[in-house]
Amino acid sequence: MKKINLTISFLALLALIMVSCNGGEKKPEATETQTETAPAAQGQSTVIDTVSAANALQVAKSLDDFKTLVVAIEAAGVEDALVNAGPLTVFAPVNGAFDKLPAGTVEDLLKPENKSKLAFILKNHVAPANYPEKQLKKEAEKGRDLYMASGKYLTVEAKEDGIYVGGAKILKTVQVSNGWIHVIDNVLVPAE
Repeated sequence: MKKINLTISFLALLALIMVSCNGGEKKPEATETQTETAPAAQGQSTVIDTVSAANALQVAKSLDDFKTLVVAIEAAGVEDALVNAGPLTVFAPVNGAFDKLPAGTVEDLLKPENKSKLAFILKNHVAPANYPEKQLKKEAEKGRDLYMASGKYLTVEAKEDGIYVGGAKILKTVQVSNGWIHVIDNVLVPAE
C-alpha cells in the first residue's frame, strides 16, 4: 500500500511540475491561416521609433527643404541605407538644388525604369564614414577626396566662403543619430 501511495504521490508531483512549467496554458497549434497571414519582411526604415534620437532619414522627412530628396529616396528604394547604424555622412541637396537640374531631369529619374540610375545618384550623396565639418576641413587641407557609397570619389575643398564637396557648398550641418547631414546647394550627379 505504501508503494502505491508513493507512486501516486510521485505521479501527482510530476504532473504538477509539468503544468507549472508551461503555465498551465495550452499553446495554440500552428494553422495554415497563421502561416499565410505572417507579415512580410520589411526593412529597417519601417520601424517606428519615437524614443531614440532621429536618424538621417527621419530628419530629412521632417523638413520641408528636403521634400524632393525624400521623394527621390523613396522612388529609388534606398530608405534603409539612411537608417543604418552608421556612421554615415549624407550630403543632402535642398529642393532648390533639384530645380537647378535641366528641365524634366527629376521627373525622368523618378520613373520606375530609372530606379537603379536614381539609386546610383543618391548613393553619390552618402559617405560611409563619419565626417563632421571639422573633419571635412582637415580632409580639404590634406587634399583628400571622400569615398562615396556609389564607389565614386568627391573632392572636398575649403574656400573663403565655406566648405565644398564635389563642387556643392555646404550650407548647414546637422548631427543625427547615425552620423551627419550636410545640407548642400547642388545635386552631386556623378560622371558615368
